[in-house]
Amino acid sequence: MGMTMTQKILASRSGRKEVGTGEIVQCSIDVAMSHDATVGVIRPFLEIGAPKVWDSQKIVVLIDHWTPANSESTAKSHQTIREFVRKHEIENFYDIKEGICHQILPEKGHVAPGDIIVGTDSHTTTAGAFGAFGTGMGYTEMAGVFATGKTWFKVPPTIKIVLNGRLRPWVSAKDVFLYIAGQYGEDFATYKSLEYAGPVVEEMSIDGRMTLCNMAVELGAKNGIIAPDDKTLAFLKGRLKKDVALFGNDPDAEFEQVIELDVSGLDPQVACPDSPSNTKSCTEVEGIKIDQAFIGSCTNGRLEDLRIAASVLKGKKVSRDVRLLVIPASREIYRQAVREGTAEILLDSGAVIMHPTCGPCLGAQLGLLAPGEVCIASTNRNFRGRMGCNTADIYLASPAIVAASAITGFITSPERGQ
Repeated sequence: MGMTMTQKILASRSGRKEVGTGEIVQCSIDVAMSHDATVGVIRPFLEIGAPKVWDSQKIVVLIDHWTPANSESTAKSHQTIREFVRKHEIENFYDIKEGICHQILPEKGHVAPGDIIVGTDSHTTTAGAFGAFGTGMGYTEMAGVFATGKTWFKVPPTIKIVLNGRLRPWVSAKDVFLYIAGQYGEDFATYKSLEYAGPVVEEMSIDGRMTLCNMAVELGAKNGIIAPDDKTLAFLKGRLKKDVALFGNDPDAEFEQVIELDVSGLDPQVACPDSPSNTKSCTEVEGIKIDQAFIGSCTNGRLEDLRIAASVLKGKKVSRDVRLLVIPASREIYRQAVREGTAEILLDSGAVIMHPTCGPCLGAQLGLLAPGEVCIASTNRNFRGRMGCNTADIYLASPAIVAASAITGFITSPERGQ
């Protein structure tokens, strides 16, 4: 029996010719990423007793969640991380100025097709947009990787979702994912590899593919993955410093399930409180009053997202009753948005642009909600209390919907008024 992309990657990094679903494999890690959570990795790493990290070139440490430090406690945590980085001579350290980990990894050339990327963040699945196996893990597991460069996996079965048709105007990768989540539920792909394929995926930009793989974990997936192609290589050109392995599915690869979806008639989607799978067509929830709109995060804070928001907001003003927050996912994105005038359009509309950080997405800081407030956000999760207050409501949507809603003051389809 042939192998899927995910199986081939796990086989290659475990020194085996082939692996099968359900097998336990010990794999060498290509990149180990840890953000502010590094402070939680340090204690178990010290308990292991390793004198040094296994490979200071293959560890990437970032500070992106609570940036700049919002309390003395946070400042001490950041201090501990910086001291650890210096002691172990970790060259790939990105302090508070650079941006969100899942954007920085590919931007700085730390993600390549065929790699295994592990991170102390569930949305490490984003790496799958480049044909890599990306997955999250806990502090103790990461401490083991820091010490040995290896970890074990149970080879997951693969669910393949084939997206056919052509997306309508104002319908994006975010809408496609929210539709899938609404149809199949948040535990649909628990500990499975979620592979995206088909004409719609092939037409998608790298930004869109990153959104699909980023949110795979919202369906419980172990990893999300897309076959690398010319777009992948074009993005990575000049960023990578090594040769890449382009894995594809064998013709006789075995999938647990293959789902064919025609998304040609798909409407813009909104995930209602309190789950990314509680999804409805935007027209079904239009008219719900909002207090805050947020465009950003590792899901939709990329340049394409800012450009789409700017196209909606150009020549218009944000409602006086709404706070529109915009957070570019990286310094590189922020700089380009400034150079090309996208940032100016957003500022002219009344948006508040902040430095690259996770910030409000997880309720860390910046833009937290008051009791009873409603926010529409381009983030990945809308669990109760996610953005600070347990009585606030969070709706998830594409940057286009978020921007349109910021103008009117209530949830609005971007198709209206265009």
